[in-house]
Amino acid sequence: MAHNLLAQLENQLINGDEPILLFQKDNHFIYWVGISNETAFRCNVYLIVDGDEALVIDPGSRSFFTQIQTNISKVTPLENVKGLILCHQDPDVAASMIDWLQFNSNITIISSNRTNVLLPHYGIEEYNFFDICDANYTFSSGKQLQFIEAPFLHFPGAFTTLDLASHFLLSGDIWAALDIDWKLVVEDFEAHTMNMDLFHLSYMASNIAAKGFVNKLEGLQIDAILPQHGSVLDSRDVEDAKNYLKELRCGTDIIYGDIS
Repeated sequence: MAHNLLAQLENQLINGDEPILLFQKDNHFIYWVGISNETAFRCNVYLIVDGDEALVIDPGSRSFFTQIQTNISKVTPLENVKGLILCHQDPDVAASMIDWLQFNSNITIISSNRTNVLLPHYGIEEYNFFDICDANYTFSSGKQLQFIEAPFLHFPGAFTTLDLASHFLLSGDIWAALDIDWKLVVEDFEAHTMNMDLFHLSYMASNIAAKGFVNKLEGLQIDAILPQHGSVLDSRDVEDAKNYLKELRCGTDIIYGDIS
């Protein structure tokens, strides 16, 4: 039986120095592993563990590399980290790839081709690369990750990752929120939309891009949304989250909205 543990984490104080288990089914786990940076722009790093394989999702800036490694080491040996999923190239998402590749040069970078064009500017030009446009990612157990491209939300090569064992959608900057009074799990979605507005109105390209991405989710089972900034959305909020994007006016809608 699958175990979505998010409901148990509501109203709990979260210690950023400890990994938090979000999902468990047999030998498949999803953890929140950081970051304990008390700012509105704090970042979430997630870890998928499948047997003796682990992937870090949006590993973050170099400033928090040691903290993230320490948190991961509490749940799986660091040698089990086989890859990094980078939803786009921004430093708060991807800069620590340098440190991970220095730790283990065999780690695979999992991203889009458009992102991969820019990653060498961090200073490492040769590494194993998995193109999310080519195929699902398959663990040795047979469990898979499905990648859903999200152009211009906010980068042309942005994408999200759907873990097909948990039906958790790791959404990168989509459904991100800025919040000083941060909690791991959203308790009141309507109130939370104000925090999402603080991010989306400025960073996301347009309503066309937002609605286009939601259309790609049609028919997919999504039981939770895990963004890179802000709070996690449990299953009860998924439909409201989709509707939020459908109705969102942002970016060029606002800046150039009066051009006929």
